[in-house]
Amino acid sequence: MSYRDTYEAWLASPVLSGEEKAELETIKNDEKEIESRFFDQLSFGTAGLRGTMGMGTYRMNIYTVRHATQAFAQVILAEGPEAVKRGVAVCYDCRNNSPEFAQAAASVLACNGIPVRLFESLRPTPELSFAIREYGCIAGINVTASHNPKEYNGYKVYWEDGAQLPPQHADEVAKIMKELDVLTGPKLGCAAPAPITMMGEETDEKFLANAMSQVNDKAAVEKVAGTFKMVYTPFHGTGHKLIPEALKRLGMKHVICVPEQMVIDGNFPTVVSPNPENPEGFELAVKLAKENGADFILGSDPDADRVGIMVNTGNGEFKVLTGNQTGVLLLDYLIGAMKRVGKLPEKPVALKTIVTTEMARKVAEVNGLQCFDTFTGFKFLAQKKDQLEGSGAGNVIMSYEESYGYMLGSFVRDKDAVTASVALSEMAAWYAGQGMTLYDALLSLYKKYGYYSERTMNLVMPGLDGLKKMAELMANLREKPPVEIAGVAVKEQKDYKDGSVVSVADGNKSTMELSGSNVLRYEMADGTSLIVRPSGTEPKVKVYILANGATKEECDAKVEQYAAWAETLKG
Repeated sequence: MSYRDTYEAWLASPVLSGEEKAELETIKNDEKEIESRFFDQLSFGTAGLRGTMGMGTYRMNIYTVRHATQAFAQVILAEGPEAVKRGVAVCYDCRNNSPEFAQAAASVLACNGIPVRLFESLRPTPELSFAIREYGCIAGINVTASHNPKEYNGYKVYWEDGAQLPPQHADEVAKIMKELDVLTGPKLGCAAPAPITMMGEETDEKFLANAMSQVNDKAAVEKVAGTFKMVYTPFHGTGHKLIPEALKRLGMKHVICVPEQMVIDGNFPTVVSPNPENPEGFELAVKLAKENGADFILGSDPDADRVGIMVNTGNGEFKVLTGNQTGVLLLDYLIGAMKRVGKLPEKPVALKTIVTTEMARKVAEVNGLQCFDTFTGFKFLAQKKDQLEGSGAGNVIMSYEESYGYMLGSFVRDKDAVTASVALSEMAAWYAGQGMTLYDALLSLYKKYGYYSERTMNLVMPGLDGLKKMAELMANLREKPPVEIAGVAVKEQKDYKDGSVVSVADGNKSTMELSGSNVLRYEMADGTSLIVRPSGTEPKVKVYILANGATKEECDAKVEQYAAWAETLKG
C-alpha cells in the first residue's frame, strides 16, 4: 500500500473515533503532511519507539502503542509458559497521553495471557528497571520520551535483566510489527485477560532502600546539614516525589524545591525544553538559590533517569556542569569516599561510553581502577557490568555517559537520577565540609588530572530529506575517510561498524574490541578525539569533540577549531 492508501484506510476504519478521524481530515489537502505521517511505521529499535504524537503510522498514538505491544507480546509468548508466567512490569511518565498509552499496553499484554504489574501512577524510569529485577518479571515497558520536547512520547522496552531490550529481541519485535496490521493486529477486549496487578508505595520503599544503600559517608552530610542549602527541580516530572524523599533520608535538612516545577504537567509550561542539559531550564531554580543562599542546584528530567547540576562559582553566580564534568567529579568522589569507609571493592572498575570524556579514564587509572568503554546507551553499560562481575573480572563502582546518565549499585540496569541525586548531594555536602563548592572541586581536579574540554554538536536534519542526509553524511565519510580535519592531521580512522582501525601514516589496519554500531571516530595528531554518529532517537547527527591539553585555554581553542569543521558537515 502507498502512504496515501494507508491514510485513506485509517480514515475509513471503524476502529478510529470521530475525533481521531477529524484530526486526519484536517490534513487531507496537505500531501507532504500525509506522507510524513504514513510513509512508514515508526521504527522499532533497542530503545523502542519515539516520535511526535498524533494520528498516523509514523506517530505515537494509542494504535501504534498497541501494535508494538502485540509484537512484543508475541516475542514473550515464544519464550514459553514459564517465562510468560513471570509477567511484564509497565510504567509511565508525566507526558500527555502517557497514562492512556500505559493502560493500552497493559490491556494488550493481558489479552495475550501475560500477567502485568502496572504502576498505580507515574514513576521514575529506574524504578521500572528495579521492579523487573525485584519481582522477577520477564520484561518491562515504559511509556516515556525522556527529555524530548512536549510534542513527543515514546515506548521503551526492557528485558528480564532490567536493561533495555537486547538487539535480537528488538529485531524480532520489528519484524513482527511489519507483518501485523497496526489497527486490527492487536488483541483487545478478550473474555479472560491475565491479571493486572497495581504497584505502589511498597515498590517505592524497596527501591528507596536500595538507593539509600549507596550512601558512603552520611557523617559528611550530618556535619553540614544545619547550614548546607540546595535547590531541586523535577521539571514537572516523575522525580517530584522520590528524590526529595531520598534527600531527606540522606539527612539533607534544607532541600528547597522549585514550587512551579513540582507541578506534574506534560506541557512543561515553565521551560522551553525539560532537559537538564539546557541551562535556561534552571532559571527559576537559580532565582530560588540566590534568594535562599544555596550553593547547589539539582534537576532531574521528566522520567527521572537523567540528572543535571548547577554550582555556585563563588561570586553568587551559577554555572551548569556538563555531564562529563559531573561524572568525573562523582567518580573521583566515590573512589575517595569508598576508600575512607572501606567500601572500595576488589578489582574496582569504572565504565563509560565511547563518547564520554577521556578524563574519566585518567581519574580511574590514577586511582588504580580499570576503565572500560561501551557503545552509547545504558543497555551496553549494563551488559558490560554483568559480563565483568559475572566472570569475576571486576566490580563496577560507577557507570556513566556524557548525556547526564549515571548508574550506581546493582539493583538497576539503567541510568538512575534518584540514586545519582543522593550521591551528588552527599558529594556536594562533603566538599562543603572542606570549605569548597563543587566548582572549586572541579578546578582542583583539573590541576590534579590535567585539562579536558568537550562539546557535543547536534546537526539537526528534520523530515524525510533529513533521514536521507544523515545516511549520505555517514556514507561519504566512509567512502572518503578524512586524512586531515580543521588543518590537523588524522592519526587513526576508526569505524565501529566493522571494528576497523586504520593508521593514516602507514595504512596499517587493526581491529578494536567494539564493533556493530554506526559510529566513526578520528584520533587527531593533537590528542583530540572526534566522534560522528547518527542519533538513534532524533533526526540529527551528533559530533562529539573530546579535547585535552596543558591549559583550559588550549582545550577550549581545540574545541572551537573542530566545532567549525563540524558545522560544515551539515552541507
